[in-house]
Amino acid sequence: MKIVIVGAGAVGSFLAEKLSYEGQDVVVIESDPVRAAVAQGEIDCLVINGNGASVETLKQAGLKDADLLIAVSSSDAVNVLACAAGTKLNIPRKVARVEDPQLKAEVEALGVDLVIDPDEAAARELLQLASSGDIAEIIEFANGQLVLLGAFVDPGASFVGRTLADLKATVVNWDWLVVAVIRHGETIIARGSTTLEVHDHVLMMAMKGSTEQAYSWLGLSSRPAEKVIVLGGTRLAKLTARMLSNSGVSTTLIESDMERCRVIATELPGVVTVCGDPIDPKLLLAEGVASADTVMALTGWDGENVLGALAAKSLGAGEVIARFTNTDLVGLVYGVGLDATVSSRLSAANEILRFVRRGVIHSVVTFTDSDAEAIELEVGPNSPAIGKTLADLKLPHSLIIGGVQRGDDAFVPRGNTKIEAGDHLIVIALPEAIKTAEKLSG
Repeated sequence: MKIVIVGAGAVGSFLAEKLSYEGQDVVVIESDPVRAAVAQGEIDCLVINGNGASVETLKQAGLKDADLLIAVSSSDAVNVLACAAGTKLNIPRKVARVEDPQLKAEVEALGVDLVIDPDEAAARELLQLASSGDIAEIIEFANGQLVLLGAFVDPGASFVGRTLADLKATVVNWDWLVVAVIRHGETIIARGSTTLEVHDHVLMMAMKGSTEQAYSWLGLSSRPAEKVIVLGGTRLAKLTARMLSNSGVSTTLIESDMERCRVIATELPGVVTVCGDPIDPKLLLAEGVASADTVMALTGWDGENVLGALAAKSLGAGEVIARFTNTDLVGLVYGVGLDATVSSRLSAANEILRFVRRGVIHSVVTFTDSDAEAIELEVGPNSPAIGKTLADLKLPHSLIIGGVQRGDDAFVPRGNTKIEAGDHLIVIALPEAIKTAEKLSG
């Protein structure tokens, strides 16, 4: 598939790297010469320094022969114009990043297949995290029947130092499965011999009705947040505060810029807006951080978000979540007090990847601190996996099947589970195993 990506920012670079790694023919257009040079040095694809809104530049990138146009520059106008050119050149599929509500309507009229707003996608993710208690991730598969949960191993956990095989023997009616362990930025696809350590980021697949057992095992609470403090007045912070308030959550937003505070207070009457330093411990205490169920650090600076989240945690906040722009930092700070992270880049990229790979693949999820992917795919009639058990498949160590949907039912599989045509498999795989995972579909 030939894919033209307009914009080599956080979203565009991430998508280009991932899609080119999979063997897609990717061309990136970036107007900033420095950013274009960096992308060319880091990504195995052609990078053109030029205006993505220019028809001539798009033709130079081979847009006439492209199967897909992904316009994800930081400029709504450039993305709209690129899609307009794509429509004229009869590009089969088009994706655009657009934040302005008025421009969204215009770009949809151009026949764009997917319009994505990164901050809106991240805000929805944050709302779900606030509703799920002390969980780092909660991702639904198989029409919501299976849930992928992420959490961190607490120093006081009884299972620290034990293997998953040992733990499995102690649990009755095991309706959940640890599928991966992320440790110091390295992802380990879980096996029976895998040992759990303090601060490990554990990913587990559970039946929707068995999540309480999984929560209990991890020593976590599933009680939804009733009081949330949002640090920062960024667009993401405002969108998230609005969603929380509309959901009945008591929400306070702290922002240092006086004028921005006035605007937020006017736009969000249901949110308590406080003007002050969002990482000032005295201010946090005065605003009741010790009784807050969740604190979300959503300023525009990664360092400030880490400091704000850690300060809130030290002052007694329940769950703390930090926004990251540079996700390479996440693996370095996980396990030091952060309960969860969010990235507008990954939230947008996940939605775009689901669209790019639609067909036999129904869903794709990436993680802030891991290069692994969780993929929901359908087993076609020609799949080599049909009739074989999971044990028979002899899957590589970089891949695990964590869930199966069969008709109206879904379950966590065992080694003796046989694959049938039409099954939906939830596969967790490292980059080198993505192609192996896709071959299961036939």
